[in-house]
Amino acid sequence: MDRAMELIRDARTVAVVGVSSNPKRPSNEVATYLQNQGFRVYMVNPRETEVLGQPAYASVSDLPEEVDIVDIFRRSEDVPPIVNDAIAAGAKTIWLQLDISNEEAEACAREAGLDVIVDRCTKIEHLKL
Repeated sequence: MDRAMELIRDARTVAVVGVSSNPKRPSNEVATYLQNQGFRVYMVNPRETEVLGQPAYASVSDLPEEVDIVDIFRRSEDVPPIVNDAIAAGAKTIWLQLDISNEEAEACAREAGLDVIVDRCTKIEHLKL
């Protein structure tokens, strides 16, 4: 079993950054899946007030607890401040969704001791379990 699968297997809390209330968006589909699998899912999007019946938070730092995985659905160039926020909030893992990569942010997260998963989907990895 590779590290990504171990992380999603062992996680209990996930912050979905960039989540949308639009059910046609991949972020909504993944957040719904994670909720249905029993994860405590926090919605992070400063442009939303509620997603999937849960309050939406402006940042990872605003969450009421530290999370195991920060699952990022944002453009690659938007990742560095999210990673900095996640580090400050005590997150354990940065997970960049499919087609998302930012070497600077990834290095910063690793230097801070976080696990980093790049260009993979939490839902797809969890389904493999």
